[in-house]
Amino acid sequence: MKNKKTKKLQSKSYKKNQELGQTKNSAKLVLFIFGIGPIIGITIFLYSKGFFNAPNM
Repeated sequence: MKNKKTKKLQSKSYKKNQELGQTKNSAKLVLFIFGIGPIIGITIFLYSKGFFNAPNM
């Protein structure tokens, strides 16, 4: 009796760990996109406006 219960509990916890791993990976991807994306966008915008060009005297 006990073996069947422990096997069911182990399989359930394994499935939860797999789902949690997928959630962690997708969360990391979303944070990377929304963290790096605006920085790249601002850099392109400033470059197009000539912010990084040396001033002419």
